[in-house]
Amino acid sequence: MSSPRFLIVGAGSRGNAYARALVDSKLGIVDAVADPIAFKREQLGARHIWHSTPRCPEHEFEDWRDYIRYEQRRRKDECAGLQVRPGVDGVFICVLDHQHVEVASAMGPLGLHIMCEKPLATTLTDCLRIQRSIEAGPKSIFAIGHVLRYSPHNMLLRYLVREQRVIGDMISIEHTEPVGWWHFSHSYVRGNWRKESTAAPSLLTKSCHDIDFLLWMICSPVAGSDEPPHLPSKISSTGSLKQFRHSRKPAAAKKATNCLSCDIQSTCIFSAPRIYNDRHLAKGITKWPVDIVSPEVSALHASGQPSSARDLLLANLREDYTPSTPQARIDARSWYGRCVWESDNDVCDDQYVTLNWEDSGSHLAKTANFHMIAQSLAQCERRGRIYGTTGEISYDMHDFTSDSTQVYNPEVPANSHHGGGDDGLTQQFVKAVRAVKAGEMSVEEAQVEFLGCTVEEVVRSHAAVFAAEEARRERKVVDWQEWWRKNVENALA
Repeated sequence: MSSPRFLIVGAGSRGNAYARALVDSKLGIVDAVADPIAFKREQLGARHIWHSTPRCPEHEFEDWRDYIRYEQRRRKDECAGLQVRPGVDGVFICVLDHQHVEVASAMGPLGLHIMCEKPLATTLTDCLRIQRSIEAGPKSIFAIGHVLRYSPHNMLLRYLVREQRVIGDMISIEHTEPVGWWHFSHSYVRGNWRKESTAAPSLLTKSCHDIDFLLWMICSPVAGSDEPPHLPSKISSTGSLKQFRHSRKPAAAKKATNCLSCDIQSTCIFSAPRIYNDRHLAKGITKWPVDIVSPEVSALHASGQPSSARDLLLANLREDYTPSTPQARIDARSWYGRCVWESDNDVCDDQYVTLNWEDSGSHLAKTANFHMIAQSLAQCERRGRIYGTTGEISYDMHDFTSDSTQVYNPEVPANSHHGGGDDGLTQQFVKAVRAVKAGEMSVEEAQVEFLGCTVEEVVRSHAAVFAAEEARRERKVVDWQEWWRKNVENALA
């Protein structure tokens, strides 16, 4: 069997991350890339496509719609008996969050296996639209970028807690995502995900896979079991934007709106030159977040032009907007040199979510508390603790009955993000595709065997985020069954 071939839609940091994981796995081939920015297409192609095959027009597309038109013609020619290039077997969707619904809905009818970066979509309506599209189209593998399920640490954690029951019956979970003080300013104050109106709440864009992790730990049945999922009974949430707002602006910053024209740029911890140049570029770190500000900066540095790279970086950081700038232009891009107290951000930088479970058959009552916090030293290094009837577990496990502690150290792949989750998810998705392609398993069997997650489960975890946001905005406790019936079941009926 030939190795499965994949299209990467979106050549940004996530597209490159999955392309790198695919190449490293040696399980599949990056065959083509679609992205409107020529430099990004060329960069991803040079790294992951053309190192092993000559460059040709079928390897790159300016628009994913161009690929669809090409693929439709290719299939027509193939049916006519003409000699054509092999088609791709699957697609990694790594475009901006609000574009997922259009791309996924268009790819579904082609019968391609799909891995969609999280979140699935930015509204519940669009999540359900994707679900309907997938279920109505040819049967295919579907994966979501909930990489926390696939890190060696978390896979071992679930095995110990759910299958080995090393702490007895689970009672409660505390789970924290420390975003990181400068990371939050990069992505959620200056970056693409700073406004609910142009992106979505930070609980969705940053932490939907944390909510999914909690539901996976508590709701999802153990492998090989026919027991129904243990669904939550109530969801509540509190949170707000606490730090990154105008009222907290230091008086010494005066009326500056851009770091490069500010009197305190050399001392402010959120100074853009200090974050992007001093902390990264000046130390030879040219990937994220520098390549998000400008991928050309990384290319210049790699070509032996560090001074030119620095000049280009600072030129990008000097870009700013004024009261006369059209709102559409402001919303259409990120402003990485903007003062963090003068930005137009409004997403939460501190939020709690509480999920409650009641007794249900053999399942006992449980509670899960999640905390997303921007102001942290740790950056996306989740921490948590699970309490059970006979022990508690964090990164170590303490057994009450023997009064002993055991430490586990699962191996994490080199150069992988999310604790190895990027590689883990990519490998499981491609293994599922390979099994179907070889005729070894049906789509349904491979979906369960390798991904352990259905489309309905993906939608459920996203729905929990939307329910939590409703609880936060309206200051109420959401009844999960009633909310699901009203917002999901009625919409799908």
